Amino acid sequence: MIEPAGKQSDADVHIKAAQDAEFYLGLMRAYLDSANDGIFVLCDERKFLVANRAMAEWLGESEARLTAHNQRVPFTEFLGPESSQKIFDAHFQEALAGKVVRFECPIHPPKGRPRWVEISMNRVAVGSGDMVIAVVRDVTEQKLVQLRLEQQALRDDLTGLLNRRGFMKHLDQLVQSAAVDGRRHVLLCLDLDQFKLINDTCGHSAGDELLQRATMLLKSAARRNDTVYRLGGDEFAVLLNDCGLPEAMEITRDIQRAFSTFRFIWQDRAFDLAASIGVAEIGKTANDSLSVLMQADAACYAAKESGRNQVISYADGGNFTRMRSEMDWVSAITRSLDQDRFCLYFQKIVPTVQMAANITHHEILLRMVDTAGQIVAPGKFMAAAIKYNMMTAIDRWVIRQVFAAKDPHWGVSARHDGVNEFTAINLSGASLNDDSFYDFLRDQIREYDVPPHAVCFEITESVAVNDLERAGRFMTELRKLGFRFALDDFGSGVSSFSYLKALPIDFIKIDGSLVREVVQSSLDHRIIESIAYVAREMGVQTIAEYVENTGIRDCLAAIGIDYAQGYAIHCPEPLRNTE
Repeated sequence: MIEPAGKQSDADVHIKAAQDAEFYLGLMRAYLDSANDGIFVLCDERKFLVANRAMAEWLGESEARLTAHNQRVPFTEFLGPESSQKIFDAHFQEALAGKVVRFECPIHPPKGRPRWVEISMNRVAVGSGDMVIAVVRDVTEQKLVQLRLEQQALRDDLTGLLNRRGFMKHLDQLVQSAAVDGRRHVLLCLDLDQFKLINDTCGHSAGDELLQRATMLLKSAARRNDTVYRLGGDEFAVLLNDCGLPEAMEITRDIQRAFSTFRFIWQDRAFDLAASIGVAEIGKTANDSLSVLMQADAACYAAKESGRNQVISYADGGNFTRMRSEMDWVSAITRSLDQDRFCLYFQKIVPTVQMAANITHHEILLRMVDTAGQIVAPGKFMAAAIKYNMMTAIDRWVIRQVFAAKDPHWGVSARHDGVNEFTAINLSGASLNDDSFYDFLRDQIREYDVPPHAVCFEITESVAVNDLERAGRFMTELRKLGFRFALDDFGSGVSSFSYLKALPIDFIKIDGSLVREVVQSSLDHRIIESIAYVAREMGVQTIAEYVENTGIRDCLAAIGIDYAQGYAIHCPEPLRNTE
């Protein structure tokens, strides 16, 4: 039979279809191989069905070898450590279940270069079964930058040792290994007995040099698999990995001898060096990292109380009443934060002389409510909160509660023209050193529509002087938002008018130890006069704390103090909604 002119045979159609398929397959292949990212397809057994040129090059193999019929290679052969395989397997199962996943993991090809990759995977259903297609992006460079930044954040700039953040991370790991695997470790906490003397008499350069020398002594006395940390100031820690207490005590004695036989010389002056060391075991009974740290810290404190160059192990018993009390308070603080069992009071701060009636000023005061419903003053628990790094959490709780309590009030009287109203909130040194506090505060401003000019943060004199440069930067940044600052407890022992020039403050709060005796003591009277004079020259207002009778108030008014605060002015009241 003769085919009609112009009509194709079935064979021609099949040939044309095959040619088209081959063309588009070649086009797709060219597209895959031209991609800078790795692309692969796996069957449900994780074996290669397709691998583009970039993927094959990264793995150090040819696609033919990866996808050979009946000899296909599993992708997991190129992952390396077990942890990477677990990460991949978990996400592969999610992809097979129909979820689009994206994750990062390292790959360690036997014939290729190790690298960090970001893998995006999703399922493709075909007649022969489910497959997973993946796009792989090389993120090694970005990951190395990220890891470098993370490592820098964990390092102490002066000594190069891991800092407190790095220490707590490692301590958590050792406590977990002790609980799960039964491994034993030991923590040493160490204070330099002569540091303050050298730092105060020879200056910070000498103190820095001493800390660097102490670092070298510790690293040389510790074992190769142990880690030395600088926790801050002259406080160091050593984590002894896979070490029993008897062996740890021998290592500790070696460290003690290294310090006691070392003489620190600075500009022809010689100092004998010594260290107080506390020892705590990390075993199966360790509750958590904080408990272990408190035990070692308590033992170190007991060593210092016993005299210079002492070593005390927490396991030896002894009088650790103070430490146990602190641990109880830490637990109480944690419960109070979790259960909202802190409460806030406020105390008015008023002008000492008749001034405009539109001035409203008060300070927020923190209290705890115990399990019996009794009010607990901050003097009971604040020392433990400061010592065990709980002040940042407390500060944030207070700020959230104050902003929420006064939320409807901010938009009314605090925004009226001519109204001079502000709420004073105490801020700890921990928050001042918290890099994330600024962002936290911005979030709270947005959430509660807070007018920053209506908030005054109080920072104690000792906290500000401890790191004058950082305090100045911190206050400057927050003042740009509109917040005010008061320097609290001025005159409590380290006062110097010279550093006031470095701090952008709005108020000086004169410490109560001076105010209480201002009527009877001519010296205290003169000191407060001088503070008032300097404050006026700086354009800063003054507040006197602990004004307990009208005689003190009248005396302060005569001196020229701007504001007074104390029981003669106002007894603290609970903060409820608005004042």
